[in-house]
Amino acid sequence: MADDLPAQLRPFTADEWPAIVRALEDVFGHTPSSRYLEAPPPVAELDRSLGLVEDGRIVATSGMYSLRMTVPGAVVPTAGVTWVTVSPTHRRRGILTAIMRRQLDELHEQEREPVAALWAAEASIYGRFGYGPASWRGGWSGQVQRLRLRDDVDTGSGRVRLVPEDEFRGPAAAVHEAVRRFVPGTTARDDRWWTRALLDDPERRHGFTARRFALHSGADGAVTGYATYRTKADWSDTGEPMGTLAVEDVRATTPAAYAALWQFLLAHDLVRTVEARNASPDDPLRHLLHDPRALHARPVDALWVRLVDVGRALAARRYPAPIDLVLEVRDPFCPWNDGRWRLSGHPAGAYCGRTDRDPDLVLGIEALSSAYLGGVSLAALQGAGRVTEISPGAVTLASTAFGWPVAPAASEDF
Repeated sequence: MADDLPAQLRPFTADEWPAIVRALEDVFGHTPSSRYLEAPPPVAELDRSLGLVEDGRIVATSGMYSLRMTVPGAVVPTAGVTWVTVSPTHRRRGILTAIMRRQLDELHEQEREPVAALWAAEASIYGRFGYGPASWRGGWSGQVQRLRLRDDVDTGSGRVRLVPEDEFRGPAAAVHEAVRRFVPGTTARDDRWWTRALLDDPERRHGFTARRFALHSGADGAVTGYATYRTKADWSDTGEPMGTLAVEDVRATTPAAYAALWQFLLAHDLVRTVEARNASPDDPLRHLLHDPRALHARPVDALWVRLVDVGRALAARRYPAPIDLVLEVRDPFCPWNDGRWRLSGHPAGAYCGRTDRDPDLVLGIEALSSAYLGGVSLAALQGAGRVTEISPGAVTLASTAFGWPVAPAASEDF
């Protein structure tokens, strides 16, 4: 490709949307629904897209969403990177690198979001651009007959009821808004994102029912939690029910409401297996069960994070333990981050700026980005040779300060 490849990339127009979808389909192997082909979805920001057109054909795509993501103790504007594809006919030509280069350069030069995030279709791709896995999905499943709540679990005096989608959305949005600020990795949802979250294409149900909606209300009638799920019927050769209940989302503002929602979900007839692929790896459910071993988890990476501007990103979050250290950051892809940064933070605020002081820690941007949401330990990264301790005790101090009581859990797959 030509040396000016980044300059050849350009935003797409709405008229090109059907061709964009075909390019996505060629790479990801999804068959889009007719509704998706008609026009860009409401969440699309075509002015933030970048693509390459050659001989009238789209051969590369990418996009960004303007998100607001919860980080430890704060909410930070985040560029949600999406739609990243390169046609099989154009691999190994530097196109993906050019896309990443242009995205990060523009974010920095325009002083936009200090953090970028994405879901990696392949885990080996994005580390070289400074992205690191920062949150995990629990991916658990279990046999329903063993998933019984402990006798001492308090489910309160409220009730759970099934409701239609139009009755569900408003109360659920209020619960989500109340809860999301405490869970790093969770993004805000406006009306467009709620429409996207509740989209239920029959072509993508894979044998499961349409989505079911449950609300939990306290004794005073106020909604304190919600759950969404699906079921799929199956039967053994001898006529035994072998159904599956797939839990999509469970959120609540009180422990009792959370327990009551799970009690409801685990009480479905004709179900043998319950699965929750997107649950947090430290889901409280394990501690509600009479038999904790009944829950089998297979954690996999979820949200990948990239600090676009180290100073702004580290100053934006909060630190549960005081920290005052110098980090020497290695960032060959974004040289404006390269060098030494003094980080001074505590539960109420933080400062991060350039310094000439000697470093206490040396680490790459990928490791720092992984630790940003508080779910990946800097001590574990040191054990892997990804963090070098210069000042004795600095890793212990930094690991404590970068941690967070709630594990990050990404709420939006984009």
